[in-house]
Amino acid sequence: MLNPIANSCIITAIILLNCKAASNKNDKIYPSSEKVSGYNFAVPDRIIELPYELSEISGITPIDTNTLACIQDENGILYLYDLPSNEIKNRFTFYEKGDFEDITRVDTSMYILRSNATLFEISNYKTEPTKVNLYIMGIDAADNEGLCYDKAHERLLVASKGNPGKGLKNIRDIYAFDLKSKTLVETPLFKFDERIIKQFALDHKIEVPLKQNKKGETEPDIKFRPTAVCIHPITKKLFLLSGPDHSIFIFSDTGTLVYFEILNPDLFNQAEGLTFLENGDLLISNEAGEKKPTIMRFNYRK
Repeated sequence: MLNPIANSCIITAIILLNCKAASNKNDKIYPSSEKVSGYNFAVPDRIIELPYELSEISGITPIDTNTLACIQDENGILYLYDLPSNEIKNRFTFYEKGDFEDITRVDTSMYILRSNATLFEISNYKTEPTKVNLYIMGIDAADNEGLCYDKAHERLLVASKGNPGKGLKNIRDIYAFDLKSKTLVETPLFKFDERIIKQFALDHKIEVPLKQNKKGETEPDIKFRPTAVCIHPITKKLFLLSGPDHSIFIFSDTGTLVYFEILNPDLFNQAEGLTFLENGDLLISNEAGEKKPTIMRFNYRK
């Protein structure tokens, strides 16, 4: 039988080994997803399979805790979708066919973004026929896919998926659309540099796909193509979804990158839409692709 001193030494050794194992296990993760984001992106709290009619779902925005407004890529139809019953409750045709990418609600109006930087305003969306105003914003990027309401500043944020022009292939812009004047602010609100994001991955030892550049050097293979943007209702951090490389990025309200994570492509097979409920719960929508269209719900953990 071991004496108390020997027992104490063994227990101490076990504790140290366990701490070291835990430390090694966490060395590859910077920082923990839930600690910074409030979500465990690896495990959705609920996966909702959507009706076939929403196979090309490209944007979502909440009306209340049970109802979402949705759009699809190719049809100018506004869908009102009931979460508890998993049913489309109503639909309104607001325009002919087009490449519609995102949607956000401002009080009783819906704003819908077409990829060519045309903004559709649907006033009093619950009535039919609806009044639709068009705003041609004139953004240089050819592909614009992210739209959200910035309530604190009475503006919309518009995220470009493509670069703003020749010689700027690493740059992605976010613009502000002023809701009082109904005009685009010409100077981008944020300019995100893909090279800074790659350096962030290296500095924080984030596991990302790698590739060789033209110089034969190994570098992170991060495309950073924003397909959705939204402001967290509680932390006010800016969330950007990059569907093509299955990634989510979190920025401070001043545009500083604080976290990003490579997402599971089996779960986020074709992620296009992102929005928050008032309590902070996060919803991400997937187009069908070779699977069924889905909405994944991640409960907010403070």
